[in-house]
Amino acid sequence: MNELTMGSLFDGIGGFPLAAVRNGITPVWASEIEAFPIAVTKQRFPDMLHVGDITKLDGATLPPVDIICGGSPCQDLSVAGARAGLAGERSGLFMEQIRITKEMRDEDIRRGRSALSVRPRYLCWENVPGAFSSGIEYGEDFRCVLEEIVRIKVPGISIPRPYSGRWESAGRILLGNDFSLCWRCLDAQHWGVAQRRKRIFLVADFAGRS
Repeated sequence: MNELTMGSLFDGIGGFPLAAVRNGITPVWASEIEAFPIAVTKQRFPDMLHVGDITKLDGATLPPVDIICGGSPCQDLSVAGARAGLAGERSGLFMEQIRITKEMRDEDIRRGRSALSVRPRYLCWENVPGAFSSGIEYGEDFRCVLEEIVRIKVPGISIPRPYSGRWESAGRILLGNDFSLCWRCLDAQHWGVAQRRKRIFLVADFAGRS
């Protein structure tokens, strides 16, 4: 199997690239606009390309990667903020992650790739648990996140709200044998960090049930 490659959006000081290299994955490029985080990652990951402002990127011209990761700005989703949700200027940048993923996959298909070989095969999204309850209707923003990710694979599909009206801290979506998505809320205190910090981690596989 070829070594997996990764692109990191909203890179910060390189949390996803660090996780990548510790698991045999090569971080190829990163998108970040703040000077200090860029300086940190240039020192720690000297071979990683810096591609700049996410709003100015074209997924069709970026170096294709197997995995696109991103923790879009959380201020508009956090329970500590004004809760503008995905309509907010910062958290709405999530849609740029969707756009870039679509553009890269469409370009790979145009090149003649298909099935398992279309890149990126995987998408990883990280955000605050407030996303579960954010939106005009309780939890509508998380439903939209799920729907936009699934639509990368199946355009026009609709994702319903849960029967209970509340999103669970872990869940999944399966579409046949060639798409799967799962999420889980993890707390940093259980992963070697001396603080309580909960985050949603969501992973989509556009070509299987992994």
